[in-house]
Amino acid sequence: MPQQEFVARLIALARRRLKQAVGRRAAGYRLSPQQFWVMVFLRTAAGPALSELGARMRTDAPTISRIVAALVKRGLVRMDADPADRRRAKLHLTARGQALARELQPHADEFRAVVERDLSRAEAKELRRLLHKVIASLDRYHEEGDVA
Repeated sequence: MPQQEFVARLIALARRRLKQAVGRRAAGYRLSPQQFWVMVFLRTAAGPALSELGARMRTDAPTISRIVAALVKRGLVRMDADPADRRRAKLHLTARGQALARELQPHADEFRAVVERDLSRAEAKELRRLLHKVIASLDRYHEEGDVA
């Protein structure tokens, strides 16, 4: 019986391939893959706080801060004070950012479709369920201090 590939390796390979594809397309807009996905997310988000964006993107605070700072510097994102909590800022696309995000959306839709292109609806649903289980397991592992 041939040796089966480790699930972690397959997930890593799939992630790398997707990141490479997004990176090639995002480079034409002078965006990193992470910036690309932040722009697409902010297009439909209702002014999330930086921490909410980080949680949604599953990115740590320093990394999401750098990503957003670069987008702010380019004039694509603005940070507005949260009227309910002056310590927080809400993130919004600027007019330039909205125009760019509209242009990026078809590319995001294409990447999402390609990932599921060869899967039936049932397979895609099952893959989502299983990946959520893997992520939850890794989250628990991290919370336990990376000790098995």
